[in-house]
Amino acid sequence: MSQGTAGGEGAPQVLPEGQERQRKRRRRKKESKTRLVRSSLLLPEAESEKPKKTVLACNRLKTTKYTALSFLPKNLFEQFHRLANVYFVFIALLNFVPAVNAFQPELALAPVLFILAVTAIKDLWEDYSRYRSDQEINHMECLVYNRNEKKYISRYWKEVKVGDFVQLRCNEIIPADILLLSSSDPDGLCHIETANLDGETNLKQRQVVRRFLELDSEFDPLKFTSVIECEKPNNDLSRFRGYIIHKSGKKDGLFKDNLLLRGCTIRNTEEVAGIVIYAGHETKALLNNNGPRYKRSKLERQMNADVLWCVLILLIMCLFSAIGHGLWVWQYGEKKKPIFDVPGPDGKYLSPVLASLYLFLTVIIVFQVLIPISLYVSIEIVKICQVYFIHQDKDLYDEETDSQLQCRALNITEDLGQVQFIFSDKTGTLTENKMVFRRCTVSGTEYSHDDNAKRLAMYQEPDSEEDEAAPKGGTLSQRDSICSHQSIKVIHRSQSTRTHRRTGSRAEAKRASILSKHTAFSSPMEKDITPDPRLLEKVNECAKHLEVMRSHEQPLSHLSPELCDVFDFFIALTICNTVVVTAPNQPRQKVRDRFELKSPVKTIEDFIRRFTPSRLTSGSNSSSSSSLATSKSMHRFGLSVLSSTSTESTLIKLDEKLAYSVQINNNGYSSQQGRTAVGSAPEEGELRYEAESPDEAALVYAARAYNCSLVGRLSDQVSVELPHLGTLSFEVLHTLGFDSVRKRMSVVVRHPLTDEINVYTKGADSVIMDLLLPCSSDDPRGKHQKKIRSKTQNYLNLYAVDGLRTLCIAKRVLSKEEYACWLKTHLEAESSIENREELLFQSALRIEKNLHLLGATGIEDRLQDGVPETIANLRKAGLQIWVLTGDKQETAVNIAYACKLLDHDEEIITLNAESPETCAVLLEQCLQCVESKFSNNTIDEATGNMTVGFTPLYPPSASVLSSLGLVIDGRTLAYALEPTLEDKFLALAKRCRSVLCCRSTPLQKSMVVKLVRDKLKAMTLAIGDGANDVSMIQVADVGVGISGQEGMQAVMASDFAIPRFRHLEKLLLVHGHWCYSRLANMVLYFFYKNAMFVALLFWYQFYCGFSGSSMIDQWYLIFFNLLFSSLPQLITGVLDKDVPAEVLIAVPQLYKSGQNMEVQCTVGNLAAWQNYPYRDIPSKEKPS
Repeated sequence: MSQGTAGGEGAPQVLPEGQERQRKRRRRKKESKTRLVRSSLLLPEAESEKPKKTVLACNRLKTTKYTALSFLPKNLFEQFHRLANVYFVFIALLNFVPAVNAFQPELALAPVLFILAVTAIKDLWEDYSRYRSDQEINHMECLVYNRNEKKYISRYWKEVKVGDFVQLRCNEIIPADILLLSSSDPDGLCHIETANLDGETNLKQRQVVRRFLELDSEFDPLKFTSVIECEKPNNDLSRFRGYIIHKSGKKDGLFKDNLLLRGCTIRNTEEVAGIVIYAGHETKALLNNNGPRYKRSKLERQMNADVLWCVLILLIMCLFSAIGHGLWVWQYGEKKKPIFDVPGPDGKYLSPVLASLYLFLTVIIVFQVLIPISLYVSIEIVKICQVYFIHQDKDLYDEETDSQLQCRALNITEDLGQVQFIFSDKTGTLTENKMVFRRCTVSGTEYSHDDNAKRLAMYQEPDSEEDEAAPKGGTLSQRDSICSHQSIKVIHRSQSTRTHRRTGSRAEAKRASILSKHTAFSSPMEKDITPDPRLLEKVNECAKHLEVMRSHEQPLSHLSPELCDVFDFFIALTICNTVVVTAPNQPRQKVRDRFELKSPVKTIEDFIRRFTPSRLTSGSNSSSSSSLATSKSMHRFGLSVLSSTSTESTLIKLDEKLAYSVQINNNGYSSQQGRTAVGSAPEEGELRYEAESPDEAALVYAARAYNCSLVGRLSDQVSVELPHLGTLSFEVLHTLGFDSVRKRMSVVVRHPLTDEINVYTKGADSVIMDLLLPCSSDDPRGKHQKKIRSKTQNYLNLYAVDGLRTLCIAKRVLSKEEYACWLKTHLEAESSIENREELLFQSALRIEKNLHLLGATGIEDRLQDGVPETIANLRKAGLQIWVLTGDKQETAVNIAYACKLLDHDEEIITLNAESPETCAVLLEQCLQCVESKFSNNTIDEATGNMTVGFTPLYPPSASVLSSLGLVIDGRTLAYALEPTLEDKFLALAKRCRSVLCCRSTPLQKSMVVKLVRDKLKAMTLAIGDGANDVSMIQVADVGVGISGQEGMQAVMASDFAIPRFRHLEKLLLVHGHWCYSRLANMVLYFFYKNAMFVALLFWYQFYCGFSGSSMIDQWYLIFFNLLFSSLPQLITGVLDKDVPAEVLIAVPQLYKSGQNMEVQCTVGNLAAWQNYPYRDIPSKEKPS
């Protein structure tokens, strides 16, 4: 195709040779980063015009390692990567040499052949299981377009290739990564469920490529002549960059929202079609599937070192025997030979040196039993059996979520018994991650929602009577014993692990679970919000005023500033999110409530067209079909007129077009009142909200409690139903998603009442407060705004003290000129392939400034059952617990006290620094202060904004740690992790009983874990439930994921997965202790019995002239490890319980034996085990 060439239009230019080489080099570099995809339906003559293309992967799934021909050589090659197998094969082959053989050669091969055969059979069975799974997937069917038959025909998944057109229907699984080109949805939308990828059951929206959305007729694959240029296959599920080049030469950007990923399921859409971009092992799903994780446990690493020591001892014994045999032969001389010495075939006797050499090789064969041949296989069998029994533990099953423990790494079970540091997330790990709207402040006025607090108290079980205790003082004035139930609850908590079940009865819990089975974050506790009467009255008052002003055509400026803020506050709660609306009677079916076809602003032409008189005076939306046709024809007309103009000329003409923009009446309303007409609400049942996070769901349910309901969402429009006003349709121009750096999200919409362009933003108070429009102290209005901000900040601090998660809500009104200026750079960022994320980030920063504060919310996230008790017991077991959270400091500290991470009787060091220099000074002062406490054992010193003190704690070493807690915020943590300060930070942190890192990013979490793991050489465990915990989980020695409400990202990256945090207690204290004790004792006994057995053979050499003879039959020697002494160790390694589970839970201090590696294969332990038969006999009965 001509548009795919780099030469452009017109006659080709003759370039100098040097420039031509540079040009080809640049082209090759670009092609190495991108790939071109063309239709597979192109005619043969068009095929010849294609440039030489690279070989693309087919869609066949192949996870097997072997074939019938390659199995034997490949499997043996893999097994010989183990040096132990190479060693034993060498010994067996050495036995075939007549001069040095000690046993019957065929018999010597039996053990090693048995071990190799068992391992090969295991590998063969695993590979056959993978083969059957591959065949099942490869032979699934899908509809692929056929050029000859001119229709979609059924084909196997394995026959799909890049460039094919695939048609999918509702509830079908996507066979490859497909670019969405057509949808039966009139808005070009497709909803997918990504549970197979990330475990999230909420729906995700996908959008048809823009220019194909505007087609008049049904999409025809035969007419597709465009070329797709996109990035090379990669495993980033959250990113897709590229563009599509049409026959006319125009380009359209491609985004993540245009791509359907393999393994996802089509929902809510009758039919979609698209072209395959990535197939088979190049799809993002398979690139993310790395299979089972392999880690080497600490015990295994130690065992490898012990094997090397055994090899060294073996060589020393063989060398000693060889020297002894040489001396024995030498003493007889040449004439006086012993009768047992047989001459060679030539009648001559061996020289002492040659006899010693042969004997050296012979005794290696005799003493080979010193290295246990069956040790590695036995350990694998034992670990598999241990994992099986851990899975059978009913105490690790959670009935509410119907989930149990999963072991995803089979080879580090014993590491569970040696953990020294636990790094935990807070939200969803220590808490339920069920976000409940608790209270809010709007325009400087606080609404405590006392009735809602009483409703939440009803979800507690009757046995938690202590929750009714009097509240703490010094908080909000409206507080009563119910208002502050969270802070009371966390201090006075029942010791029962069943406390805080949130439903009144098990039957109600089951019914609620069934009702919300298909919708995340929709339990009755989360969605049944009781509104505050005062705020509800203001919402109704605001709605009545708006209705009266609209009917009398009065300007919006007549509405008081407070009521304006209330109105915008709830509008922001409703539309500033990505929530998808579904109908309850037909789960996963979208509610269509469309007034007029619009598409998001993607070009400058769109912007101009939307502000032309013909666009804005199109009248009522009573006739949807005529409006739809008019919009489409206008869209095509705008494209044809502006296609030849450049962006620069378009912007020059922008002012002229804006002059003819909509005629807003003096009252502030648009003449287009048809868009505010009352929409048809669902006749029966309530709407369901498919949210990507529990925070979004909580805010939408809160707005619905005040009759501000989200009733429909399209890619370019969101519909909100308001009291007295009916349904308003907000045109969504842009959505700036949340990220962990900006810590906020925004939507750019056109207001249906004023036609103004509004930016609604919600995010963390630490960032929103810095983005507010500066206020002048001289202006009365500025003084009022400052007062509102001050009040809001005070309420935010009180919310945080109560342990609530806080969010700030703000808005900004953009002029058309400001929006046009911003739009130009934003479109350039969207169409870029290189550095697109960075450009979009900078674009968001440019528009998210000079905000007007509307209010703030406080959302409650309750502790999981049994968290305080679990943390208390883990501490008694000698584990240091660090909590790494993204929440603000006050909220995190309150939750830390609630879960007993911090105690009220311990001193807290708080580090808040504004610069690296300040951080260095604080760390130095804290270290000096703590050192003085250690030396003087006094508690009467304080430094700066930190308070330090200590009381005796458990002794992890010879010294006695103080009862200190460390709290550090994200900014200070970033300074403390710098290479110049990390040693001081670690020196301070390891002196503290608990560490709480607030406002920490995912990268900081992993850096903290890595710092402790590498610097302290300690065994680390990281536990989390969300995607932001994945890096921390992967860096730790043991990663534990919680299968919570934020999907399965953490579970898929973990070594172990548990349903609740409380299950960590038994996993570590019981199963961890047992696994370590069993394996350590088994390995130790393997070495012990072999050492004792070889010691007998070695001692016998002193009585047989070091001739390599043995007093034991060769069958016993060969099968000693394999048959006669392996079964007891296997049974012990699987079933031994040195201490009952009840005792291990009641006395957590027993866990320290694993931390201190008290059971370990050392020379000292082997010597101690020589008295093993007498260890249980009283000392007076031991033989002298």
